Amino acid sequence: MPVTYRLAKDFNVAANIIRAQVAPNQVGKLVVELSGDIDALDAAIDWMRTQDIAVSFASKEITIDEDACVHCGLCTGVCPTEALTLDSQTYLLTFTRSRCIVCEQCIPTCPVQAISTNF
Repeated sequence: MPVTYRLAKDFNVAANIIRAQVAPNQVGKLVVELSGDIDALDAAIDWMRTQDIAVSFASKEITIDEDACVHCGLCTGVCPTEALTLDSQTYLLTFTRSRCIVCEQCIPTCPVQAISTNF
């Protein structure tokens, strides 16, 4: 089912796809940022639930174990919002939480597993 198309056409809700793991005839996962009128958003979420689409809100946060982090910078290469950067003077990892969209792309990239999510 073309979910993002239906959100736009039927509810005037824009869906910015952050990450997708979908395949025909299989259960998938789609991380999207929705924007639009609050009433339209509520209606769109209600519609998705009637279509047996599980909806959960991003209540997770990325956490970085400062003791485990080796400041290699690999996570900065996959961060789409530049929430993870290396300081040009110290070469230490800087995390700007307000820029993070919790796409979780940094987690499997970290070679020492210093990045995780919490609720």
